[in-house]
Amino acid sequence: MDEMVLDLTPEAQELVASVAAEEADPSLLALWVEIAGTNGSTYNYDVYFQAISDADRNDAIEEIAPGITVVIPSKSIASLRGSRMEVGEDGGLVIVNPNSPNSPTSTAPAPEGFADATLDSDDARAIIAILQDEINPAIASHGGRADLVGVNGEIAYLRLSGGCQGCGMASVTLSQGIEVAIKDALPSIKQIVDVTDHLSGLNPFYQPSKK
Repeated sequence: MDEMVLDLTPEAQELVASVAAEEADPSLLALWVEIAGTNGSTYNYDVYFQAISDADRNDAIEEIAPGITVVIPSKSIASLRGSRMEVGEDGGLVIVNPNSPNSPTSTAPAPEGFADATLDSDDARAIIAILQDEINPAIASHGGRADLVGVNGEIAYLRLSGGCQGCGMASVTLSQGIEVAIKDALPSIKQIVDVTDHLSGLNPFYQPSKK
């Protein structure tokens, strides 16, 4: 199971479904989302309906819900990974993207055991359910989101995004909320490792020691 590139809130799913219903042959269409350019420190997006069959094998094709398929062209996958589409205050679709055009590339080594982490296990599926049902609704008020990257034995690897990424309280959010919820529900998980690149945020809580 691959990590989802772009998720849609239930409200966004309803809006997309209602708009798609007005199209000819909606069952043949997907919602395409791609990076159209940049505007300072943010991305501009193209969001449109197009045939699912037009997708290339390297594009990300995500079945969000029955009747709702999203396609992200391959060139936009890295810039959209971890994003969320929701309904804004004006009733239109907005994209909450933890990435930015000028985000530095992390050079930190991957945590030990991370390469063998998987999403295809009972513990991984249970953690994903906890994040979706309990954690993400609770931290969504400040634009935050937590996603499971993988599980390796007793260790779960998480990535924080949105309002959590680059937040000085990210470590508190992880240790006092997310970690407790997961460990209480799954005694088999002994350690939670945060693999977020917090240096991409404006207020990182951790920086490598300076020489």
